[in-house]
Amino acid sequence: MKKFFALITALLLFVACTKNPYTHRSQLILISPQQEIQMGLSAKQQILQRAKVSHNPYYNRLVKEVATRIARVADEEFHPGYRWEFYVLESPQVNAFCLPGGKIFVYTGLLKLIDNPDQLAAVIGHEVAHAILRHGSERVSMAMIGEVGKKLLAQGLNINERGWGPLFDLAYGVTAQYGVLYPYSRKFEYEADQLGLYLMYKACYNPYEAVKFWYKMMRQSRKKVPEFLSTHPSDEHRIGALRKYIKELVTIKRDCSRRF
Repeated sequence: MKKFFALITALLLFVACTKNPYTHRSQLILISPQQEIQMGLSAKQQILQRAKVSHNPYYNRLVKEVATRIARVADEEFHPGYRWEFYVLESPQVNAFCLPGGKIFVYTGLLKLIDNPDQLAAVIGHEVAHAILRHGSERVSMAMIGEVGKKLLAQGLNINERGWGPLFDLAYGVTAQYGVLYPYSRKFEYEADQLGLYLMYKACYNPYEAVKFWYKMMRQSRKKVPEFLSTHPSDEHRIGALRKYIKELVTIKRDCSRRF
C-alpha cells in the first residue's frame, strides 16, 4: 500500500508540474484550466443567487471601464482564454475577487474607499493576477498532495494502531498550515502584487496609486496579525515590495496613445 501511495504521488508530481507564466516559478497544479473555468462558472452562479447585485450606474460604469482595460492587457500578454464578466455587489465589505474564467466581482464597500480609478485598477489587477497565475488551483493541489502525504506518514508511524489519530491530525494540520500553506499564500500575494502592478501599468494606470491604496488599507486595519500567522504579507512588507516593483516597472515601455 505504501508503495502504491508513493507511486501515485510521484506520478502526480511528474504530470502536474507547470510554470508560473509571469515569475516562471515551478507550480504543482492537479486541476486542468478547463476544470478551473467550470469551477468558476459554478461559483459565479452561486454568488449571484446569494448576493445582491448593485445597479448603481456610476459604480458599474467605473468597474466595467477599469476591468476591461486590465482584461485586455491580460488577454494580449497571457492569453488565458477567459470570457470576462464584471459585477458590482452591494456589501460594506472592502473586497474584490476574480474567479477562474475571468468573472470579476467588486464590492460597493471597496468602491466607497478608493480615491480614483487608478486605485481600483490596483485592486482589480491584483485579483486578475491571482486568476492568471492559477493560485487557487495551486492551493487546492497542495491540499490534495498534503492529504496523500498525511496518509503515508500515518501508515509509516502506525498512528491509528497506537491510538494517536486525533493528536496526529492536530499536529499535522498545524504544521501544514503554518509551515507550508501560510508561507505559500504570502508568496501568492507577492506574485499577484507584482503581476497586478504590471497589468495596471500596461493598461496606462498610475502604479504609484497602488502604494497610496495600501497605505489607506493599513490605516483601516483595526488589528495587526503577525506575518507568520497570516496568509497575507504585513502591510509594511507589502508596501516596501510594491515600491521596489514600481522602480523596475516604470522602465518598461507602454503605449498609452491607443484607445482601450
